[in-house]
Amino acid sequence: MTKVLAVVGPTAVGKTALAIRLAQAFDGEIISGDSMQVYRHLDIGTAKATSAEQAAATHHLIDICDVDQQFTVAQFVTAAQRLIREITDRGHLPIIAGGTGFYLQALFDGLKLGADAPGDPAIREQLRAQAQANGPQALWQRLQQLDPVAAGKIPPTNVRRTVRALEVIQVTGKPFSRQDNGGPQYDELYVALNTDRQLLYQRINQRVDQMIEAGLLDEVRWLDQQGGTQLPAATGIGYRELLPVIDQPAAYPAAIAQVKQDSRHYAKRQLTWFRNQTTATWYDLVQHPETYAQIQSQVASWAGLSSHN
Repeated sequence: MTKVLAVVGPTAVGKTALAIRLAQAFDGEIISGDSMQVYRHLDIGTAKATSAEQAAATHHLIDICDVDQQFTVAQFVTAAQRLIREITDRGHLPIIAGGTGFYLQALFDGLKLGADAPGDPAIREQLRAQAQANGPQALWQRLQQLDPVAAGKIPPTNVRRTVRALEVIQVTGKPFSRQDNGGPQYDELYVALNTDRQLLYQRINQRVDQMIEAGLLDEVRWLDQQGGTQLPAATGIGYRELLPVIDQPAAYPAAIAQVKQDSRHYAKRQLTWFRNQTTATWYDLVQHPETYAQIQSQVASWAGLSSHN
């Protein structure tokens, strides 16, 4: 299977810097897995890689949409699949960097996102009830008997993916791992970053302050002139809180405080998702930068590659 590296974790822990470093070490190309960095002109609030960072390693799926265009998970999967093929054909390593968990879930789980997705809600609920009654391990062992290839890609504690695999098997009569676009297509490695919770929240607050200093309010004013809250791009954190008060300077402090709070809550949801839905190995490069050597060794072993640094 095609190898794809995913650099994930909450906001403000150094994902962009790590992805670039690994791209330089392993001839990689970076695919943004962020749902907001696709939008042109929204650079500050989306924490988009800078021009210098984009020059340091090839980046994809950045600045591909106007702010009035919807960008869906199905579009991401289609684009990412194409890019992974092209990057692999060039002899390079595809590296997905970002924190939008559902994008990665759809890509790596091979979810069918249209009306033709094989499934049966009744079977799904029955399997969930079995997992609740007997424990996730028992359900996973059943999958291991029916489809050991799929079971090998799914953690025993991941009820959602186990239920999905068994549901598809029952509906189609075929192993989940052999489904057309319905089973694992990639050999993915998740490298996840995190740090101490209080330190993380401090870094998030500081990042918001830096965004304000860098001109986030001007970026929000520009977005307001394009259509404001009616735009698909207006749903992003930083924009949705500031747009309603952009003409009310007295309301800025409260809105900025809300941006910080929403960013912290989003980081917590990101952590929960990646811990529950992936088999990621976690590292803290904020407090322990020396652990980069461990990350490099893990990636080299998994990819069967030697690094350049």
